[in-house]
Amino acid sequence: MAATAILYGADTAITFDVSSLGTSATFVAGRESTQVDNTTNKYDTAIVTCNGVTGHASTAPTIGQYIGLWLWGSDVSLATTPIDVLDGTDSAETLSHVSVLNSLVLVAQPAVTVATAGLVYYFQPFSVRDRLGHMPKFWGLYSAHNHTGALAAAQSGIWSYYGINETIA
Repeated sequence: MAATAILYGADTAITFDVSSLGTSATFVAGRESTQVDNTTNKYDTAIVTCNGVTGHASTAPTIGQYIGLWLWGSDVSLATTPIDVLDGTDSAETLSHVSVLNSLVLVAQPAVTVATAGLVYYFQPFSVRDRLGHMPKFWGLYSAHNHTGALAAAQSGIWSYYGINETIA
């Protein structure tokens, strides 16, 4: 009888620098990651992880505010066919309108529960395939927040993923 084996890929950094990301009441001003190209590895899924995002170092946010993380997937590179202003390159972006944001998949939104500056907000690891319903050829992240001040500085290199393939042996 054949057995299923899970093969884990190496942990790979996602270029997504949320350092000093400014606040946006409507979440349309945020930051996009560099897209991940799955056309070579052809992973069955990818598990996205984050070491935690630090809120503003000296300005306490208001209880109820949050940091939002959204996911997009596409069968073509955003360098070829962008989603509004999302072009697949790590950069600050302002979406044209809220309906563009609503077309992305909300992955997480850690909320402010205590009004304390400099807290670290955590995102649970998640599967790209499970969130999108399929594993796209290209995918990426978008984040925005409505904290009282900008996020803390020096927050590059905190996002990564590892691919998973299932094989039958």
